[in-house]
Amino acid sequence: MASLQGWLATFLILSAAAISSVAGRFIVEKSSIRVLSPEHIRGHHDAAIANFGVPEYGGTMNGVVMYPDKGTTGCDPFTNGAFKSKTKRPVILLLDRGDCYFALKAWHGQKAGAAAVLVADNIDEPLLTMDTPEASRDHEYVEKLTIPSALVSRTFGEALKKVLAKGNEEVVVKLDWRESMPHPDNRVEYEFWTNSNDECGPRCEEQMNFVKNFKGHAQLLEKGGYTQFTPHYITWYCPEPFILSKQCKSQCINNGRYCAPDPEQDFGEGYDGKDVVIENLRQLCVHRVANESGRPWVWWDYVTDYHIRCSMKEKKYSRDCAEKVVKSLGLSLDKISKCMGDPEANVENEVLKREQEVQVGRGSRGDVTILPTLVINNVQYRGILERTAVLKAICAGFKESTEPPVCLSGDIETNQCLESNGGCWQDLQLNITACKDTFRGRICKCPTVNGVRYDGDGYNSCEAVGPGRCTINNGGCWSDTKNGQTFSACSELDLSGCHCPPGFHGDGHKCEDVNECKDKLACTCPDCSCTNTWGGYDCKCKGNLLYIKAEDTCIAKNTSRLGWFWTILVLACVVGAGVGGYIFYKYRLRSYMDTEIMAIMSQYMPLDNQHNENQPLRPDSTA
Repeated sequence: MASLQGWLATFLILSAAAISSVAGRFIVEKSSIRVLSPEHIRGHHDAAIANFGVPEYGGTMNGVVMYPDKGTTGCDPFTNGAFKSKTKRPVILLLDRGDCYFALKAWHGQKAGAAAVLVADNIDEPLLTMDTPEASRDHEYVEKLTIPSALVSRTFGEALKKVLAKGNEEVVVKLDWRESMPHPDNRVEYEFWTNSNDECGPRCEEQMNFVKNFKGHAQLLEKGGYTQFTPHYITWYCPEPFILSKQCKSQCINNGRYCAPDPEQDFGEGYDGKDVVIENLRQLCVHRVANESGRPWVWWDYVTDYHIRCSMKEKKYSRDCAEKVVKSLGLSLDKISKCMGDPEANVENEVLKREQEVQVGRGSRGDVTILPTLVINNVQYRGILERTAVLKAICAGFKESTEPPVCLSGDIETNQCLESNGGCWQDLQLNITACKDTFRGRICKCPTVNGVRYDGDGYNSCEAVGPGRCTINNGGCWSDTKNGQTFSACSELDLSGCHCPPGFHGDGHKCEDVNECKDKLACTCPDCSCTNTWGGYDCKCKGNLLYIKAEDTCIAKNTSRLGWFWTILVLACVVGAGVGGYIFYKYRLRSYMDTEIMAIMSQYMPLDNQHNENQPLRPDSTA
């Protein structure tokens, strides 16, 4: 008993030291509640997401608020049957704070048919996170909670009760978690704050079960480049006056800089806290070394294997066992040892020092003060640490339409495109739709088919645009074939739009034949006889006359021959003139160039006809 009291005293000191070393800022993660009816209390309100149950990250829930006639705290089971709304909407049960654990209230609500539980605060204060106290972890209902819960302000709770007391109409609200999880891009970054100690009761069992069950999803997401995972471990430091005490020496390494509580809460037997710190450090270095080798997901294999092969319960929690696990996974022992450094040295450990720094909350992330804690996109996850619940939260962190396939499975989300095509545009003939299923719902966005882009609002219209558009359903334009002839209103010369071809009129989506004969658009000469055809016309001349379509006239055939003769003659003359002009041009050009060359050469070298008249042929000759 004395040793336990000593451990508790030391633990309080260590905890106080840890708290004093950080900013002490706890962030309350919130969701939104919108009152839809009655109209006079419509509005938006904040709700603090509970740290148990399954929040519907990325989704919404419409339901009817109900307040029990008795047992308003929800501390006892409801015995009057399940809560049901008149309109068959989901029931969102409103309960009062006080008298029992928050999680127990939610459990009784879930057992009574509630789809969600709201707990109204009983004092005016900032919203706080409803957590499950350590003692209540022993109860089975904590792990069986599958509905979301939230704490609302006293003012909002009283407003709801006041309307419900009248009993005139239903109070319909919309619980909205869509913006509770940031979703900026196509990669989710998340951290898991855990511990290698497997003798800390229900909390240790919870986090270890999560690691084993979530391992498959985590590794697939990491290998696909969809996520970036980082493990973390909480450590404390020993205050300087106690560094030489037995408690600090058994629980700390590096001269009291990094500490963890004694696993058995007894300094006289079993493992020491420093054993836990060393193994935590090793697991951090396993992730570092695995990450450097391009295999960060190996951390999940190491942690699960170490828990199985090196359990504290079986007295195998040791360095030798850890190194065997490292070797079996193909990791370098030398690199891990170098990363860990010397636990006995009176120096800072780079890895553990960094852990203490990031434990402090910055920006939108609060301090990490409890284990286990999951941080997704810099926001602390609230809810039960269970495979499917956490996967939903991670899926809510992806930008719409960038989610991996696992997020769009039927077990995780509902495909809204399967019902009435989500209200989006579709082409049943080509089986093309603008409905894009996402984890957060659906978006109506015109698709790209075989490299051809569709453009439009996605709801009422989508039209093929750009090169190659006519190859897909004729670009959505009119087309028809008769008597072996095909006409189309889609032109590859136009990047968009539909235009009826010559011989037709219409808006391009529907084209009708133009009757050139009836409308006097062609074949109007006195000697012409017009017959309309599909997409054109046929014009004939009386007697032995020849129809000239370009002039829309009839001429004699012999005149036509004479015309051809004169045409050929004129063309021959033009060609002859061109050839002659070319020959004349070449001659003049050559003469001009010769003259220019001579003029240039005369400036640099004497010419015979300029100087030879007055100079002898040889220096020794005379005239």
